[in-house]
Amino acid sequence: MMYLKEGCDLLLKARKPAMQVVLNMNLIPESTKHVQGFRLREFDVVKRLQHERDISTALEYFKSVADSRAFKHTTRTFQVMIEKLGKEDQMDAVQYLLQQMKLEGLACSEEIFVSVINSYARIGSAEQALKTFYRIRDLGSQPTVKIYNHLLDALLKENRFSMINPIYNNMKKDGLEPNVFTYNMLIKGLCQNDRVDAACKLLREMTNKGHCPDGVSYTTIVSKLCQDGKLDDARELTRSIAPSVPAYNALINGMCGEFRMREVFCLVDEMSIKGICPNVITYTTIISALCKTADIKLSLGVLAQMFARGCCPNVLTFTSLMKGFLDECRVPEALEVWNQMLQEGCMPNVIAYNVLIHGLCCNGNLNKAMVVFEDMERKSYIPNVRTYGALIDGFSKAGDLESATMMWNKMLSSGCKPNVVVYTCMVDALCRNSIFDQAQRLIKIMFEDNCPPNTITFNILIKGLCDSSRSAEALNILCEMKERGCVPSSQTYNELIDGFCKEGKMMEVSQLVNEMLENGVDFSLVTYNTIIYALAGDNRVKEALLILGKMIIRGVSPDFVTFNSIIHAYSKEGKLRSAAEILGRMATKNCQRDVFTYTTIISGLCGQQRLEDSVVCLVRMINEGVPPNAATWNVMVRAIFENVGIAMAVNSLDDLLGERLI
Repeated sequence: MMYLKEGCDLLLKARKPAMQVVLNMNLIPESTKHVQGFRLREFDVVKRLQHERDISTALEYFKSVADSRAFKHTTRTFQVMIEKLGKEDQMDAVQYLLQQMKLEGLACSEEIFVSVINSYARIGSAEQALKTFYRIRDLGSQPTVKIYNHLLDALLKENRFSMINPIYNNMKKDGLEPNVFTYNMLIKGLCQNDRVDAACKLLREMTNKGHCPDGVSYTTIVSKLCQDGKLDDARELTRSIAPSVPAYNALINGMCGEFRMREVFCLVDEMSIKGICPNVITYTTIISALCKTADIKLSLGVLAQMFARGCCPNVLTFTSLMKGFLDECRVPEALEVWNQMLQEGCMPNVIAYNVLIHGLCCNGNLNKAMVVFEDMERKSYIPNVRTYGALIDGFSKAGDLESATMMWNKMLSSGCKPNVVVYTCMVDALCRNSIFDQAQRLIKIMFEDNCPPNTITFNILIKGLCDSSRSAEALNILCEMKERGCVPSSQTYNELIDGFCKEGKMMEVSQLVNEMLENGVDFSLVTYNTIIYALAGDNRVKEALLILGKMIIRGVSPDFVTFNSIIHAYSKEGKLRSAAEILGRMATKNCQRDVFTYTTIISGLCGQQRLEDSVVCLVRMINEGVPPNAATWNVMVRAIFENVGIAMAVNSLDDLLGERLI
């Protein structure tokens, strides 16, 4: 019997316990500590601390040395210990050592302050970095440009933009001249906060003060302009500066984002004219964009140009190209790219494996996807949540619940925690097999694991229940969904409306429609079509037409499904003139008439023994390029047979068609 492992409780990131730093231990060997005149050298202590991997042992040694007479700690030994503690996020211990340095009369060096600021930045505590900076003089040191730069960087990582200007002004008061790194930090901050004009102004100030902007300066601004859709401004800025590959790459990336490929190739030519060579980032960006537009042939041409110019593609280049083939369902070519990547000595990473596995699953090649997955594990690449998610989703869509469950259990056993996407894929797999009790249990586990389901998760469960004629249960899920704070979407209501329509429960449909109106949920084309189809099928054409009118008033254009529902209803009632009017209306709305449209009217005409009119409709259908299907011919042949007999039916049809087509 299949067993689906429940998701384990997600491990909370526990804060590391603060280390006690009390300098009262002595780990100096007994054989040496009583030797007259024994002294440890700074070099020896530093070397021992640097090579000690265990932080607790390193700290014990540091305390032992402090308590001995063999050595007195220096600024250098304090620095090494502070750096080690900072890497372990033991910031309370770091602060203790800073205070200890003050008590021992040792001034903090520039390197120590930079180390402490960077440690606070890494754990997302820029405020503590700032507080430590304000103690700089108290700790016997002076601010430097380097310290200010790292402080600015720490603040910008948390986008504490309001603090930047005071710090910058403070830097000037201290008589410190900003360098290129400082200006680049400020430019980055201004761009992060949508102040590109101020960033450009700072560029001019930078130049006026004798600091030549570098590639980072310009690239930051060019990237921001492209991000804001100001590609022409970015283009002008690039023309006005010294040629820089990063700046051009930023502009090319922006152009590729809007698929302005002609201009992209002009930029590549311009780079060559200016004597700067496009690099692997340039080419990979272009190949990726071409693959997104399904221009695989041209992307292969760009790859060939890379090789011709001596630029070696990297794993991202090959991955982009492989994804392009997979998106176009060209699996053999994608596998050729994979093999070429290996032949070129370019080792795949987890992302490359995931792209290949996902693409194979999307193309229904699950056996090959499993072979790639096993190869990934064999080569010691650790599958992540995306890997498992792709396989679970692939097996789910293929209706293979057993394999989907196997991958789920394997994922949990490996310690990989599912995210909301993977949970949703597993819910989908269960719903496709009508195992709704386990699907609901899994949603409950999602809440317990602090990974709450989203609207898509609930929609899948609601759809599954509605498809199984359990719309009342699906309605209960809607209530639970709202109680949990998950906002229903238009699709949520569409599934429920469709379910109740199929069960003929039009009162519930009306209640859902009213609820949508009260909650301001947009009526999509699918919503209107579902309601119109249900009303038309229930011989309530007038009400269906009222809904059609409201639909048009609200700016939602009807499609062939909308019109077909009404045409079918009119034909059933024998109101063929009205059906023909709707057919004509489709033409005025530029709505494509399909085989169902014409077959429905032909069936209605045949039902009234209007064989000649039905042939006129058939010829019109063929002339419009809509090929009749088996249902169309069956209707025609049956109608003629009922009137003239089987022998004459075919001849009559040939004669009628021959006359009309001539």
